[in-house]
Amino acid sequence: MISLDLPAPLEELRQRVATFVEQEILPLEDDPANFDRGENIAERPLSHLRARAKEAGLWCPQMPVARGGLGQSVAGMAVLYEEMARSRFGPVAFNCAAPDDGNMICLERCASEEQKDRWLQPIIDGRVRSAIVMTEPAPGSGSDPAGMMRTTAERRGDRYVVHGHKWFITGAEGAEHFILLARTSDDRRRGLTAMLFHRDQPGWEILRRIPIMGPEEHGGHCELRFDGLEIPVENVLMGEGLGMRVTQIRLAVARLTHCMRWLGMARRALEICMPYVREREAFGLRLADKESVQQLLGDTAMQIEVGRLLTMRAALKLDAGDRARKEVSMAKIQVADALHKAVDTAIQLMGAMGYSRDTPLEWMYRYARQARLVDGASEVHRMVVAGALLRDGDRGFFSWP
Repeated sequence: MISLDLPAPLEELRQRVATFVEQEILPLEDDPANFDRGENIAERPLSHLRARAKEAGLWCPQMPVARGGLGQSVAGMAVLYEEMARSRFGPVAFNCAAPDDGNMICLERCASEEQKDRWLQPIIDGRVRSAIVMTEPAPGSGSDPAGMMRTTAERRGDRYVVHGHKWFITGAEGAEHFILLARTSDDRRRGLTAMLFHRDQPGWEILRRIPIMGPEEHGGHCELRFDGLEIPVENVLMGEGLGMRVTQIRLAVARLTHCMRWLGMARRALEICMPYVREREAFGLRLADKESVQQLLGDTAMQIEVGRLLTMRAALKLDAGDRARKEVSMAKIQVADALHKAVDTAIQLMGAMGYSRDTPLEWMYRYARQARLVDGASEVHRMVVAGALLRDGDRGFFSWP
């Protein structure tokens, strides 16, 4: 029988996460003292929440049980991350927020056991934060890192010497462990190498924390310069020339975890506006009874549900060992649009109240705009989908798994 029912243990875990978010996290959003300068949760309340999440057995669901996580599949993560992200403080409270989330998944899959002990475990434990260093100012690396990356890592004996310029590096100001992607040869397929370095190593600096439109992840989005950073050979991930493989392994899941979290935020946007819509009257009718309002709500709810189904389909394919490139791209496009539509609809229905800072909606609106840009612009993902259709044809593209 084909079924979308959740296994009983996962449903029980989902309910526990939902209860924790409702009782422990959402009340903190009402106090401005709980926010830091980047409009995220401040360190003191975050430390308290993380300790409580660990006590509740809800810490790091994406990591193996042997390393202190809950050992969830990608499909299980989809269910739990959506619940966590009903609060803007939720994902980081459970250690499931970008960029640490994607970096942990990458290191778990790509690093040696020795590298995991040194570089991964402290992130799992919540003792350090991390960043991945890829994007460069034009004409450097963006959506096409293999062809455009200009930062170099020259092999000299038992180490690499790095020179280059990076920017929009999420979390860099607060990170201690970094994954760097740099060019080690001119080979188009095997020219990039991924390697690890620590914040305290000399030869690099943060030039500035780049101001952005929306709220920030912890550590901001920073511009970095490398001028002689030395990285030992043993800090290379997977092997020289395999940087694109590391990147693909990381981004496949990281793009989808964005979708999981955005779905929770989209649902929360509707949740915020629903009491107002049910109670507010205009011209003798409740807003909820007006056909125009029902059209807005119905279409938005449908777009969120389409995003949920695409996200789960991609998650199941990843769990089955498939790269799921077109499935992840379709989910990313759909959910990014659904998030913006949900928040915009909620603001429209609540009027001035939605536009004010008396609700989280204006915060969410500014945050939502990045969804069509991060981890690949929607236009690039549409190219991926079109490429799959042209390559596989109708029968292959639309086949049942």
